[in-house]
Amino acid sequence: MNAFVFPGQGSQFQGMGKDLADQHQQAADLFAQANDILGFSLTDIMFSGRAEDLRQTRVTQPAIFVHSLAVRTVLGDGFSPQMVAGHSLGEFSALTAIGALTFADGLRLVSQRAQAMQDACNQSQGTMAAVLALADEIVEDLCANIEGIVVAANYNCPGQLVISGEVPAVEAACEQLKEKGAKRALLLPVGGAFHSPLMEPAREQLADAIRQTSFAKPSCPIYQNVTAQPTQDTEVIKKNLIAQLTGPVRWTQTIQAMRDEGATHFVECGPGKVLQGLVRKIDSDAQVQAALD
Repeated sequence: MNAFVFPGQGSQFQGMGKDLADQHQQAADLFAQANDILGFSLTDIMFSGRAEDLRQTRVTQPAIFVHSLAVRTVLGDGFSPQMVAGHSLGEFSALTAIGALTFADGLRLVSQRAQAMQDACNQSQGTMAAVLALADEIVEDLCANIEGIVVAANYNCPGQLVISGEVPAVEAACEQLKEKGAKRALLLPVGGAFHSPLMEPAREQLADAIRQTSFAKPSCPIYQNVTAQPTQDTEVIKKNLIAQLTGPVRWTQTIQAMRDEGATHFVECGPGKVLQGLVRKIDSDAQVQAALD
């Protein structure tokens, strides 16, 4: 069975999408539509902008979303998933690719999400850190006993968990995790504490936008971040999308659940190769490839 997976923030790169636009008219048309919807030239930044411009959350998230949907458009009938999942932001790309959202509605929600997250970052001093080579339970237990807010945010693959929260709490957790035997507990160059309670202002903003947006039944099940379970129920999808901003990305559990349901072939649909690497670490037997290979 084919599972298509869609990347999130961190998969962007300078020049992203230019080759697609140059080689495929349908991709060029989609990029032009994105510029019109957003009211600024996203493609100028994607195709020829500086790395620091592309790293701004309000740019990064729409750029990755649009790139992923351009790949899906180029695939045409080659886009044939029995199930899908997306890593954080990628969940919106996945839902749009399988018809739950129109391209315009998906892009507007992603743009609103990015701005809401940026606003929440400006309201609090938050950060994230990658913890390597330690069992999830040890990280979870330690975070629960740290003074201040720090939580498990991204279960990326076995032995790679990202924590998120207030700067002093995350720094304290890193020191103690190293003492517990973590190979690394490294602060990440991010603007805030994504997937933690510090994103509550963003969750409230996005909740209103999601509730006002029309969702259709998707063409196949989506495995959502906060539950790692499949659904095609639009009300469940909306509830999980809202919870995602302050809840964890259960990527390890998601890929394991897809494998349990018969997925043998994982196709990354979007920029970069981050998810291909994570899937291989979660299940070394899985077949993994980029969508346009």
